[in-house]
Amino acid sequence: MLLYSDAFGVRPEVTEKARELAVHGYYVLVPNLYYRHGPAPVVELPAHIGEEIRPVIIDRLMPLLEAHTTERILRDADAYLGFLGTRPEVRPGPVATVGYCIGGALAMRTATAHPGRVAAVAGFHPGFLVTDAPDSPHRRIPELTAEVHLGLSGHDMSSEALGELERALDAAGVRYTAETCPGTVHGFTMSDTDAFSPLGLRRHWDRLLALLDRTLGEN
Repeated sequence: MLLYSDAFGVRPEVTEKARELAVHGYYVLVPNLYYRHGPAPVVELPAHIGEEIRPVIIDRLMPLLEAHTTERILRDADAYLGFLGTRPEVRPGPVATVGYCIGGALAMRTATAHPGRVAAVAGFHPGFLVTDAPDSPHRRIPELTAEVHLGLSGHDMSSEALGELERALDAAGVRYTAETCPGTVHGFTMSDTDAFSPLGLRRHWDRLLALLDRTLGEN
């Protein structure tokens, strides 16, 4: 499994999610999205990312996010999947891509670029799935063969963007669910932020583990 972090990058909150998935028998690779700029974390992160400090951190990360072009995303994805294929602990077969916030878009890009390899895509409080850019992730959905689950808050996508995404998924014949978790805001799975929702996190695990069981089978 390939697990993409949110914009704040690799940190204990993210590695704990990977460990939980490992308990269920999955081999999980968590890449440092900003490895070109240094080891994780590339900017100093507090133990708790409160709303008062969040804009400051985002401002520091924005140049790194802008440098993470589609070309780099896809080149990295090739390398990540290639690495997974060399691991003796990983049995041959399909993989899943999972992402949080911007990681949801990276998970989708990876799946559409590797339709024969990726069997499941999960995005939680995803961002940037539908944009005006010519290479917006939703424009590659006709190449998608994976089953998709999107766990949304009420603040992640406009109704217009969600409608456009669902039309693309329907047209491609993709099996998918797009579910809004009531009472949540963007970032609800992350317990080190003010957005955290225990109910949202529990629903995230329920939906994610069910998806993986359907698509990856026994571990």
